[in-house]
Formats: sequence, structure tokens, C-alpha cells
Amino acid sequence: MAVKRIVLFFSLLLLALAGRDFYKILDVSRSASKKEIKKAYRKLAMKYHPDKNPDDETAADKFKEIGEAYETLADDEKRKTFDRHGEEGVKKMNQGGGHDPFANFFGHFGFGGHQEEPREHKGSDVMVDLFVTLEELYLGNFVTITRNIPTYKETSGTRQCNCRMEMKTHMTGPGSFQMTQHRVCDQCPGVKLIVETEELDLEIEPGMVDGMTQKFSGKGEPHMEGEHGDLYFQVKTMRHDTFERVGDNLYTNVTVSLQEALVGFEMTLKHLDGHGVPIKREKVTWPGAIIIKKGEGMPNFEDRNKLGSLYITFDVKFPRGELSVEDKESVKKILNQASVQTAYNGI
Repeated sequence: MAVKRIVLFFSLLLLALAGRDFYKILDVSRSASKKEIKKAYRKLAMKYHPDKNPDDETAADKFKEIGEAYETLADDEKRKTFDRHGEEGVKKMNQGGGHDPFANFFGHFGFGGHQEEPREHKGSDVMVDLFVTLEELYLGNFVTITRNIPTYKETSGTRQCNCRMEMKTHMTGPGSFQMTQHRVCDQCPGVKLIVETEELDLEIEPGMVDGMTQKFSGKGEPHMEGEHGDLYFQVKTMRHDTFERVGDNLYTNVTVSLQEALVGFEMTLKHLDGHGVPIKREKVTWPGAIIIKKGEGMPNFEDRNKLGSLYITFDVKFPRGELSVEDKESVKKILNQASVQTAYNGI
């Protein structure tokens, strides 16, 4: 009977610590991939977004809960902690605790007394440039990257490990002592370095900017006596033939003929996703003239419903042929423009 009560107590304790089930909130399995988690989050976030549910008072709370679930399951370290210790473990991790949430109950598995945790060794972090197109930053994309990860595996034999300096006291005579430093090592299994190939799924989110990183925990360099470091992919935009990005705005240049500049023109500019941006000019277009198309820029990373502007600067291509005397007189008559020759500092 006593055993059953103890089992019931710990079952209730674990249930209380576990908190909410983030997998259930996003309606995904515990083995779901990052792609599946992201897809489920976007679907639910659109469904319960407060702007789309102004009359539903519970939508905002549901939207917040979905965001908290995604924030945990999209992060490798937080997801690992959640799988082991539930929501309570993630809360302690966010507070900087980083320790076992059951330690206060079990005394670090010693059932009483505090024992200082040993310093953890960790391999070096790796930063890799991720070159992406402007189209990918406009629309978003999922890419699969093959990573060769060096890893230490156990092999035959032993090796010295966890070496440290310890102080020892020696009696040199009656009432006389001497302290000396000694190097002390443990004996660990032998290891060998091998290379494992792993595929990493990485998402390029719409609106990302240069310098943003995505982290893969434990995918960096190995450490013989500890864990792998972390792997970071840093976004770098490739040069585009048509557009230049500055913040959330796009810039481009359009060249028109002298005739088009004088009498007007119509054209369609192909955008990053293939849709056409109509451009129509009925008045004179001078070299360097700029028109602004609002809402035709890049999506904002924080708010994808917010788009920057497209700035179009016009260049005028003059004809290279010679005009006859009669043509020159006709142009003068049509333009009827007096001389405006003026010297000035244009820098």
C-alpha cells in the first residue's frame, strides 16, 4: 500500500512539473521534424491570429500559447529539455537555471547535500556562410544541407582524461608541512575520430536579412572529453541582376529611349515572385527621375504582412546617330526651349 502511495505521489509530481503538452498544442507527433513543426505553427498562427478573430476573446490566448509551443520545439536545446523535463524544465532553462529540475527533490541524485557540478567541456562552434538568393528571401524556402560532422567514437584501449592540478600536503618534519601541485588524470576508454554524414533541414524565412543566423545545437566541432560545439548558418545575400535590397526596400534602374522619355511609355517589371509591376509614364521622364511603388518591396521579418517599397530610377538612352539640319530645326521647333547652359558644383 505504501509503495502504491509513493508511486502515485511521484506520478502527480511529474504531471505537475510537465505542464502543457506543446506537441499536442501544435497537433504534431513527438517525432515531428522541424519542417512539420514549422508548417503546423504557421497553419495555427494564421487560424488564431487576433486580427483575423476580432470577436473571439480566446484567440489571443490561443495565439500566444501556439507561439510559446513553437518557440520551444523549434529550438534544439529547448526541445531536448522539454522532452526530458516538460514545460517546467524549459522555464528553469530560460531563467538561466540550466540544471536538472528534479535536483531540488533528489539532491543531485544523492538524496541530500549539494555537490558542485563538474565543468562541462564543449567543442568549438562553427560559423558557415549561407548564400541565398533575393527570391528566397522574398518567398522563403526550405533547403537540405549535407554536413560532414567529425565525431569521437569509443575504441579499444584507454587514455588519460579529465586531467587537472591538485594540491597535496606533505609533512617535512615535526610541525612542518609543504604543499605541492600534482597533475592527476582519470582513465577513460580510448577514442578514435570518424566523420559522420548528416542532412540538416534549414529554413530561409521571408524577410531575413544579412547577418541573421540559424543554430544547430551539437553539430559543431567535437571535444574528446565533452559535447560537440554548435553550428551556425549566417545569411548572406547573393547579388541580384535586377534588384538591390536596402532594409525592406528594393531599388532598381530602368533604361528607356529618348523617345519614350519624351512622349511617355508603358511597361511591366517582373518582380521576384514573377508577378508584374505595371509602370506607366505619360509626362516627360528625365534622367535620374524616381518613382516609388509602395508595397512592392521586401516583407518585414517581424511582420510579413508589412512590405517595403520599390524605388525605380530611370536612365535615358540617347541616340548615337547624327541629325540632319532639317531634323535639328524640327526638334528646336517642337521643344521650343531656350538655352539653360549653367556651370555649377554638382558634387
